[in-house]
Amino acid sequence: MKPILLIAAITSVALLAGCAGKVEPQYPPKELRDFAESATLDSVWSEQIGDGLSRATYPITPALDGDRVFAADAFGTLMALDTNDGDTAWETDLEVPVSSGLSALVGEIYLGTRDGEVLAIDQRDGSVNWRARVPSEVLAAPQANQQLLVVQSIDGSVTALDRNTGQQRWVYTANRPSLTLRGTGTPQVIDPVTFAGFANGRLVTLDNRNGQVLNEQRIAVPQGRSDIERLVDIAGQPVLTQDGRLFVTSYNGRLVALDATRGELLWEREHSSYLTPVLVGDTLFSVDESGEVLAFNAENGNELWRNDDLTGRKLTTAAYAGDHLVFGDFEGYLHLIEPSTGAIVGRERIDGSGISVRPLTEGRRIFALANDGSLEALDIAE
Repeated sequence: MKPILLIAAITSVALLAGCAGKVEPQYPPKELRDFAESATLDSVWSEQIGDGLSRATYPITPALDGDRVFAADAFGTLMALDTNDGDTAWETDLEVPVSSGLSALVGEIYLGTRDGEVLAIDQRDGSVNWRARVPSEVLAAPQANQQLLVVQSIDGSVTALDRNTGQQRWVYTANRPSLTLRGTGTPQVIDPVTFAGFANGRLVTLDNRNGQVLNEQRIAVPQGRSDIERLVDIAGQPVLTQDGRLFVTSYNGRLVALDATRGELLWEREHSSYLTPVLVGDTLFSVDESGEVLAFNAENGNELWRNDDLTGRKLTTAAYAGDHLVFGDFEGYLHLIEPSTGAIVGRERIDGSGISVRPLTEGRRIFALANDGSLEALDIAE
């Protein structure tokens, strides 16, 4: 097993596999400054989810479905909570080391483990419906269409499982560089195809009938002398629109907009990011590797604004709630940003252990999971 190298500019989800050693932050965290507050975050309820995400801060993002929020810790505790009051519907010990984000839909919860196992769990009582084996550890939340559950593992493989039984349908494996971010991209899955990004900087469109490659795009080209300089991971999830546009970010690479059907490039910008962008209307929001928050015109890629107030603070992927962008940071703050101007308009500290997974949102409510397992529900008030 390769030792781990931590680059401090990257979140705890994005550890680097390589030579050991401590390095100074490339982007020192900015001190928080006063701002004109126009929105407040009011706590509604809080609950403890097991023992948290462990020292490795596994990206175990909770999931929402209906009136329940499902959350797990790194040691196998899985809980179902009422979204309104936080009451526990059930709690179970899966007896497996959970490592991936959760997905919840059509009565089931899907998750992956450090041992390369995928579980389908009944939302009613937490019982395990089936277990399946994939080639290696799973960090990305499993993604489903009507028939398949698609799982991306850290070895560069994508496995399609039958959603009803867990039986393997096909496996695709990409070439993996010797040094990669400690994480993987999350597939974007629709009924006919899967879009998957890899550590080699390539985006692949896979036929869901058999796993065959329908299209392949180079999103980022390795440059520089050192292995670290040549990192080009696609570590976020491609964003697909209803009109067939696909937005993809890459580390040390580009932000691109593609025609999802033909694979044609619509526009591109130099932009290094390991987080998933967020599309709201005609505006695309992204966080670059330094922690700057940027807004782009989704039609042409023109930059609309940028906010550097939170650089070095290891922001989570953006969420959207109550007409605000929502971010967590390494000190456990939630930040609200006004999407038309980029101004910070609200802030609340949730927990000193930090927030490393994307907040969940529903309407004006935010569910924030801290690294120590504290899950808090908050409402945006203005």
